[in-house]
Amino acid sequence: MSKTLPAYPEGHNLLAGKNVLVTAAAGTGIGFATARRCAEEGATVILSDRHARRVGESADRLAEITGTRPQTCICDVTVQGQVDAMFAFAAAQTGGIDVLINNAGLGGTANLADMSDAQWNHVLDVTLTGTMRCMRAALQHMTPRGKGAIVNNASVLGWRAQKGQSHYAAAKAGVMALTRCAAVEAADHGIRINAVAPSLAMHPFLAKVTTEELLNELTSREAFGRAAAPWEVANVIVFLASDYASYMTGEILAVSSQRA
Repeated sequence: MSKTLPAYPEGHNLLAGKNVLVTAAAGTGIGFATARRCAEEGATVILSDRHARRVGESADRLAEITGTRPQTCICDVTVQGQVDAMFAFAAAQTGGIDVLINNAGLGGTANLADMSDAQWNHVLDVTLTGTMRCMRAALQHMTPRGKGAIVNNASVLGWRAQKGQSHYAAAKAGVMALTRCAAVEAADHGIRINAVAPSLAMHPFLAKVTTEELLNELTSREAFGRAAAPWEVANVIVFLASDYASYMTGEILAVSSQRA
């Protein structure tokens, strides 16, 4: 068992010349880590989030790291008009979107017997329907261009059970099914759609909203004895977005060291 985090990898221009839109890219989680890795791999990146201040701060951080400040866009994925405006803005800024990284999602903890309709609907609206809205807009943009890649952020909970996560698990299982079905449709237009399914990626926000007891339990299930760093998930997203995954579509890749 190795609990040591590997060295942060250098970029190899895997996304050189590509324009990448990342949703829910503010903060310290997988979204920002993916935006950073895309930029380090040569992409022109647009950051989107529903938090104006946070996405601006994330753009400033990315500028400090890479030397280039990305364009930013405010978008609540539960509002179709804002999703449409985000794609119009990204297309206008770049001339065309090559890659969409669908990262927006919302969790929470509640046993099903105690769960309200509002709790269920809110998680599904952001995590599943929000993903659908962005995919639909991306397909409408990419189809006339005859190319593109979409990478969705699912979760191992789409396969595996965990108490208190019925709404989130159902939403992520829906993202997986949506990925597979849409990929078959999109293949006719030269567009690839895949997803990652992380197990446990540690960042400050997750630590804030999850008990130490649960985090220790989840960590104990990991073969490496530690959680993933967000950039380790981002590396797999970059691979799926790149031409190295040119023959992959409709696939769900677990980013996990969980024991079989």
